Amino acid sequence: MIPWLEKHAPFPDVSEALTEADGAPGLLAAGADLSPERLLNAYQSGIFPWFSEHQPVLWWSTDPRMVLPTAEFRISDSLRNTLKKVDQSMRTAGRWQVRFDTAFESVIRACAAPRAGASGTWISEEIVAGYCELHTLGYAHSSELWRDDELVGGAYGICIGRMFYGESMFAKVTDASKTALAYLVEFLRSQDVELIDCQQETNHLASLGGRTMPRNAFMFHLKSAIAKPTIAHWVPRLMFA
Repeated sequence: MIPWLEKHAPFPDVSEALTEADGAPGLLAAGADLSPERLLNAYQSGIFPWFSEHQPVLWWSTDPRMVLPTAEFRISDSLRNTLKKVDQSMRTAGRWQVRFDTAFESVIRACAAPRAGASGTWISEEIVAGYCELHTLGYAHSSELWRDDELVGGAYGICIGRMFYGESMFAKVTDASKTALAYLVEFLRSQDVELIDCQQETNHLASLGGRTMPRNAFMFHLKSAIAKPTIAHWVPRLMFA
């Protein structure tokens, strides 16, 4: 049985999350809200929200945890060719540009849009509102790929200290989300961010260099990373400078 959180109730310790034997591995609590204070406390505690449109807020702490070490990000040959094209375009103010934080709400709404083969989305209006507030406060960030001033791909997440928590990506053209992620990873590496928290294991993330990490090891890294200064200036770096 998981606890129901009233507005000001603290989170349980992550060690109390349900296990595989319980049928919902990683589920820790339900209730409370998505205020900036609650969300920041959750991420700093190794907890994240994930729930469907008509469910209460559900809070999770998975074990193992899916992470993407920034030093291990994999660039396929096709993606490398795309990155070279975008890089050259950025040098010459061409049709392709990567930008950070110029269209955060558009990115999160694009991530929430229906996808082929999917019956719904976990990015509800409640999620959009909560994360847009975090963006206004300087904690939520978007990496955006633009073609002829049209937003065609992107990724967003939360940054606290030197810890980045990846949330979702979208693409309207081939390799668009991977390109936005690649520029994000390059920037995070330059800022000494070693891990991107990916929360749950997927084959797609594994193909990009993601791997699982025991929750206790993740929490050890998290405690150290969030104690460092939060990144102030978000500017994309050229991939092939």
